[in-house]
Amino acid sequence: MTIQEPEDRPPPLSLLAREMLLFPSTRVRAAFAPAVRVEVQGAGRPVMVIPGFMASDRTTARLRKSLNEVGFVCRGWGMGRNMGISSDIFEQMNGSLSEMETDSPVTLIGWSFGGLIAREYAKYAPHRVAKVITLGAPFSSGPRANNGWRIYEMIAGHKVDDPPLGVTLSIKPPVPTISIWSSRDGMVAPCAACGLPDESDLQLEENCTHMGLIADPRIIRRIAEYIVD
Repeated sequence: MTIQEPEDRPPPLSLLAREMLLFPSTRVRAAFAPAVRVEVQGAGRPVMVIPGFMASDRTTARLRKSLNEVGFVCRGWGMGRNMGISSDIFEQMNGSLSEMETDSPVTLIGWSFGGLIAREYAKYAPHRVAKVITLGAPFSSGPRANNGWRIYEMIAGHKVDDPPLGVTLSIKPPVPTISIWSSRDGMVAPCAACGLPDESDLQLEENCTHMGLIADPRIIRRIAEYIVD
């Protein structure tokens, strides 16, 4: 399914308000809830999960725990709180991936802004990436098709349309790329997280909040399935 909406239009305030109302409980689930029962077997496949803007690896703990319990070798990005794009972000990613001590390409899972880093790193070093799965990542439509861009500019110190790296977010990485999105997302517009057909290999619609994309058991199961698929 392709979503056509005016460029740079963020989700309505009603969805953002619901997102904020549910955020505390969903945040606790994402970080501290028990592992989800997953049917597929990881068979040692290496996976790295990149958190969203202003989030850390703790936010993705439930997802990583669920994957590790069925045999994936899954770790966080190990780079602290995600403070946005920096000129040396790819070099930092190189170092973080090297710490995984694997010769196999790694599946990158990027939630929200972390999905942009996953996609761009896969363009920078495609030989190190097996697959990219984005969860509510605003890679399409326009850099302001989300409700977080003003905060991003204030904290990251650069305009969303003028990052310190030369990138074109909508260009698909040269590896299998899956975009998972939700029409209930109060942070990122569906058109931005789904993208056009040529911007990812597969677009999957879910029914959850933005935070739910890393906390909902049903979505965690789907992520595991698409890593091995």
